Amino acid sequence: MVKATKAEKKIAYDTKLCQHIDEYTQILVVAADNVGSTQLQNIRKGLRGDSVVLMGKNTMMKRSVRIHSENTGNTSILNLLPLLQGNVGLIFTKGDLKEVSEEVAKYKVGAPARVGLVAPIDVVVQPGNTGLDPSQTSFFQVLNIPTKINKGTVEIITPVELIKQGDKVGSSEAALLAKLGIRPFSYGLVVQSVYDNGSVFSPEVLDLTEDQLVEKFASGISMVTSLALAVSYPTLAAAPHMFINAYKNALAIAVATEYTFPQAEKVKEFLKDPSKFAVAVAAVSADAGGGAAPAAAKVEEKKEESDEEDYDGGFGLFDEE
Repeated sequence: MVKATKAEKKIAYDTKLCQHIDEYTQILVVAADNVGSTQLQNIRKGLRGDSVVLMGKNTMMKRSVRIHSENTGNTSILNLLPLLQGNVGLIFTKGDLKEVSEEVAKYKVGAPARVGLVAPIDVVVQPGNTGLDPSQTSFFQVLNIPTKINKGTVEIITPVELIKQGDKVGSSEAALLAKLGIRPFSYGLVVQSVYDNGSVFSPEVLDLTEDQLVEKFASGISMVTSLALAVSYPTLAAAPHMFINAYKNALAIAVATEYTFPQAEKVKEFLKDPSKFAVAVAAVSADAGGGAAPAAAKVEEKKEESDEEDYDGGFGLFDEE
C-alpha cells in the first residue's frame, strides 16, 4: 500500500472537516490536555451514532475553516477561529448539547502526579496509617508532614495540603504520592466553548434550568419596562403601566375640574359624599365575612350539643361496667 504524502493528508483532512461542518450545526470545542489515545478511542465509541470527534493541529483546523468559509460563503463558521487555541479538538454533534457534554465528562481517567505537571486541583493528604516502614520518614520530613510510628509503620497525624492548585508538582511530592498509591488527578476532554448555528457561548449555559431561564427572562422584561417608562417609549411590556398612569392623570384632572367621564363619576360621588364610600366598604366586608359567620355558628351549636350529651349529673350513668 502506497503511503500518502503530507499534501494528500492535508487535502483529506480539509475534505473531512468541511464535510463535518456541512453536516453538523453544533460543535463542542474541547481541551485534550493529558488525554491518551486509548481514552480518546473510548470517548469516540461512547459518542458513536450522533457525534464525531475530530482532532488535529490548530493550524490545519483554522486553514480548513477558512477554506470552507471562502468556498461556501458561510462567514459564521469563522467564529470558531478564536477558539482554536491550545491543545483542543472538535466534537461535531446532532444530539442534545447537554447530554453530549455529560457523556464526554464520564470518560475521565485517574492519573498520578508527575514531576513538573501543573496541579489542576488542591491535593490534600489525609491522616492515617500509610503502611510504610519507619525508614521512609525522610519523605515526610522533607515535606514537613507531621508523623508518628504506630505498630511499626508511619502514620500521618494531621491533614496536609501537599500541592496547591496551579502549582507545579515537585519531585518529593510526586515520589511521596507514588509511595502512598495516590492518583490525585483525573483527566478527560473538557468542554471549553459551544458553537451552535453561528453562535458561540460558554458551556455553563448548558447547565441552566428552566426556572433560571424564566427568572432571567422576567428580570430582562422588568428592565425593559423600567427603561420604556423612563423615556416614555411604548412597548408591549410597558403598555399596561402606561394605560394605568394615563388613567390616573385623567382621573386627577376630572377630580380637580368639572370635566368628567364614566370611569370618574363614581370616584367623584365618593369625594362629594364620603358616607357612600363607607357603605360600599361595609358591604364588601359583609360579603367576605358572610360565609364564615354561619360556619362559626354551626361549630358553636355542635359544641353545646356535645357538652349536653357528655354531662350526666355526676351520677356515673355513662360509666362502663
